[in-house]
Amino acid sequence: MKVSDYIANFLVSHGCSHVFGYQGGAVTHLIDSFYRCDDLTFIGTYHEQAAAFAAEGYARMRNTIGVATATSGPGATNLITGIGSAYFDSIPCLYLTGQVNTYEYKGDWKVRQLGFQETDIVSIVKPITKYAKRVTNASGIRYELEKALAIAASGRKGPVLLDIPMDIQRAEIQEEWLPEYRNSPIEKKAFDIDSIVSLIEKSKRPVILAGGGVRLANAADMLKVLCEGLRIPVVTSLMGRDAVDNSAEYYMGMIGAYGNRYANLTIANSDLIIALGTRLDTRQTGTRPESFAREAKLIRVDLDPNELERKVKADEYGIEADISEFLTTLTAKKPKISADTSSWLDKAKDYKNRYPTKMEDSLRDPNKLISEISKLLEPEDVICLDVGQNQMWGAQSLNLTGNQRLLTSGGMGSMGFSLPCAIGAYYSGVKGTIFAFTGDGGMQMNLQELELVKRNRIPIKIIVLNNQSLGMIRHFQEMYFESRYNGTLIDYQAPDFCRLAEAYGIHHLKIEGDMELQPLKEVFRTEEPAVIEIMLPEMTYVYPKLSVNHPIEDQDPLLSREEFSAQMIVKPYDLQESNGETAAKEEL
Repeated sequence: MKVSDYIANFLVSHGCSHVFGYQGGAVTHLIDSFYRCDDLTFIGTYHEQAAAFAAEGYARMRNTIGVATATSGPGATNLITGIGSAYFDSIPCLYLTGQVNTYEYKGDWKVRQLGFQETDIVSIVKPITKYAKRVTNASGIRYELEKALAIAASGRKGPVLLDIPMDIQRAEIQEEWLPEYRNSPIEKKAFDIDSIVSLIEKSKRPVILAGGGVRLANAADMLKVLCEGLRIPVVTSLMGRDAVDNSAEYYMGMIGAYGNRYANLTIANSDLIIALGTRLDTRQTGTRPESFAREAKLIRVDLDPNELERKVKADEYGIEADISEFLTTLTAKKPKISADTSSWLDKAKDYKNRYPTKMEDSLRDPNKLISEISKLLEPEDVICLDVGQNQMWGAQSLNLTGNQRLLTSGGMGSMGFSLPCAIGAYYSGVKGTIFAFTGDGGMQMNLQELELVKRNRIPIKIIVLNNQSLGMIRHFQEMYFESRYNGTLIDYQAPDFCRLAEAYGIHHLKIEGDMELQPLKEVFRTEEPAVIEIMLPEMTYVYPKLSVNHPIEDQDPLLSREEFSAQMIVKPYDLQESNGETAAKEEL
């Protein structure tokens, strides 16, 4: 059996049905084997970055490994942004790169390159993978594949890469003689659940903060059981937006710099936070972590001991555990809350009613538009958000119910993510319609994948929110650069995306001025791909928004000091002056 044939069969045996990639000289053996494998489908993208993002979307929706492949040199380096995205957001993906023949490799020679397109991709990606290895012996292929997949799926999940030279790919092997990898089970850390129960029962204003780790642990249903039993407020991070049914009475929105004001007020005034699978970075806590939830005890549950070592609060309780195991153990204890805690949920509801995300009474307002679009979605639909203003409008205003999912690029924050992610999500076999929201900037990052969408008749709906600018950075320039719109309005222009869709042969709809939802509703339920370009005012903004050094509950536009103080249960934070230049750097 040829090594490349073995790899194809191996992927199928481990639950992989699709591989994403771009053809190239150093992966011709691999891709030929993928095509000849009856139970594996190769999806040819038009850029390797798109293949990497598609593999991530596939992995997120199937809760299994996603696979992308690329040739040596530029093909491999084009994967890097997607690899980083999977690494920072803890998505298990396998990247298979081709490499020059082993006898063409430069080895110890102090030359830059010997073989054509020879590039040491393994050294380049080691900081953003859990495991990266060049396969140097054909007989080691089973061992390396098994090891890579075990590492990708264990502990805090993440990407792995195997670099496979051409002569290894075409080598003949005896499958039954291949050495296997023996995976050592990870020792589970014990945790004191009784102390956690005691903290919950003694607290008067507890909050659950659901992060991306909830979905990664396949624990959304377990979280629902706990929440319905406790009836305490639940907020989410950006990556945890789809961990909780947004129609639940205890759901209180998304926290953070661009979070819902009512969510930030809720967590700021809590006295206990149970943080599940979230890093609590400065976009969540504010640039001054000491201002975050100042009177709250903090319980952090995370699989990654390195995250727990970086303490947000000096006296926090760090629990190194799988979210699903923690929730199962906690739910079994049936913690009881006090009568005071019941009134706390009512207070959080009051915040939500008093401070909804501000919207104009017009579909030209992006938050209003997305809120209304959300009403048109079905329970199994999947929403992929790009990065920029469109991401935050969506995160603030989508009402996710049923089994709806939201996928976006969190840690890497890469523009150009949503379209290829939607492609990968489609091939995962989801039941609902897939929507890719993007801006005029992000759409141009992986525009070429419209050809794949058309070629394979992938019925995704691509919604381009076009304000003819890079709005997030433009707003930043107003605040810190005296409205010098370099590269955001000046020397920046977006094309007519409907004309581009027409060139690709894709159905398109442009909405300008006053708009109605009926045309969108009709397009959404067709079985064909579509590009919907929605023209927005150039000077659009994302609010609420946190300014540097402010605590997260004190967002722009600022409430009057009298009103703000009236809503605070804890003592308002005493703002301190800071250097403007430092503040600008922190803001980014």
